[in-house]
Amino acid sequence: MSKLSLDRILQSQGFGTRKYCRELIADGELSIGGEVRDQYKESVETAGLVFSIFDEEWVYRERVYLALNKPANFECSRKPSHHPGVLSLLPEQFSWRDVQPVGRLDHDTTGLLLMSDDGPFIHAQSSPKKHIPKLYVATTAEPVSDELIEKLMNGVQLHDEPAPLSAQTCVRLGAYQLQIVLEQGKYHQVKRMLAAAGNHCAALTRTAIGRLSLAQLDLAQGEWCYLDEEHLDLLIPDEGAVP
Repeated sequence: MSKLSLDRILQSQGFGTRKYCRELIADGELSIGGEVRDQYKESVETAGLVFSIFDEEWVYRERVYLALNKPANFECSRKPSHHPGVLSLLPEQFSWRDVQPVGRLDHDTTGLLLMSDDGPFIHAQSSPKKHIPKLYVATTAEPVSDELIEKLMNGVQLHDEPAPLSAQTCVRLGAYQLQIVLEQGKYHQVKRMLAAAGNHCAALTRTAIGRLSLAQLDLAQGEWCYLDEEHLDLLIPDEGAVP
């Protein structure tokens, strides 16, 4: 953290172009500690900075780390084509500061989605080489049989994959529902594995990434929250731990 001019601070936090941020400041829309600051060249310390724009309080964050409980029929893309993008569920400031989904969930898949403007973090969380387990609950079209569980655990061959892919764990939750943990992060992996094993995925939700779960965050569908250091620590692979 360091000192930055007020216009640079607002721009970095996603409030628009430098010119627009200067206009906001000149118009008296920025306050710090209840005091209006209208000189955009003024520099302030960013560490622990809390400021208000349009009477809404914001905490300065050099990088943002978010969790969203993604609803169905939203695309994990900055340029959605057939459905609204997940960024439409967040304040506009996050689009301005180039927040992006960490990996992708299909438009009809719900559940835990990470988002950030930290490139190395996005890469680390998206890379199959990191072996970060992800827990899904799948509703199936056909009953969940012992044979299906066995196939998913032993590995199924997917088209264009050099070797069979297997679940880290797989547990039957009900006649038409199972819980599966994967760490490879392949395209449409749960749906393709179920199809390769002789069933079909009727609905899918991701409930945990690493040791971070939706239950811990207590987010309703469509809700989001900031992730703090404690949450981020739960995303670091822990050998032998299954969410």
